[in-house]
Amino acid sequence: MTGNDERLRKVKSILITLDSPGEKSHTYSELAEKYDIKVDFRNFIEVRKVDHREFRKQKIDILSHTAIIFTSRHAIDHFFKLCEELRVEIPIDMKYLCITEQTANYLQKYITIRKRKIFSGNKTAADLEPFILKNKNEKFLFPCSNIRNNAIPDLMKKHGLSLTEAITYETVPADLSDLTEVFYDIICFFSPSGVHSLMHNFPDWKQNHTRLAAFGPTTAKAIRDLDLILDIEAPLPNAPSMVGALELYIKKANGIA
Repeated sequence: MTGNDERLRKVKSILITLDSPGEKSHTYSELAEKYDIKVDFRNFIEVRKVDHREFRKQKIDILSHTAIIFTSRHAIDHFFKLCEELRVEIPIDMKYLCITEQTANYLQKYITIRKRKIFSGNKTAADLEPFILKNKNEKFLFPCSNIRNNAIPDLMKKHGLSLTEAITYETVPADLSDLTEVFYDIICFFSPSGVHSLMHNFPDWKQNHTRLAAFGPTTAKAIRDLDLILDIEAPLPNAPSMVGALELYIKKANGIA
């Protein structure tokens, strides 16, 4: 927690700025039931495929590349849908480097994985480094969003390797107009894009007694850069998850021993 005690007020409602994880939301469900709190989910950002006419303006020849780096399911979905629109058929000898095994497995939605050259890491770009260096003579294509972190480009630059960034989808603010008269005690953010979406939709928004929670240092920075008060921060040593950080705050704010 980072907020001061003067802002402590009983928590009755929380907005999680993500899509509802459905059956996986048991941790938030347990939090809501345990402390008799309303917990809602609403994604503040929207992911849209780049139109094939817009993509052509990037002047990228997909078939001149010999390896593709995927860091998310979004990237896979939008890349292959774009290829379909462009009538581009990916050759069977194309190599794929995926950020996780789950991402690699997702490829089977679009290609027959058997006999394909697929490499996968555990979680981070650093996990892919050995596979990238093993295939350093390939021409790498990196399908990504207009908003992406620098891990993959920085890794390629570090080793002086060929990389073409292809913006195949965009992360944009969602339309939140239906929330104009809706108020929550806590709003939880998980990316700078979510924070910016709030201000995009409500440029005159005043924080007042609304507590803000952030997961990750870049999200926390985005909140502070807007001169807003960050009341809850995760991960912390005693609260490695957002749910854990929320529970610590609720206990204190609601006077629960």
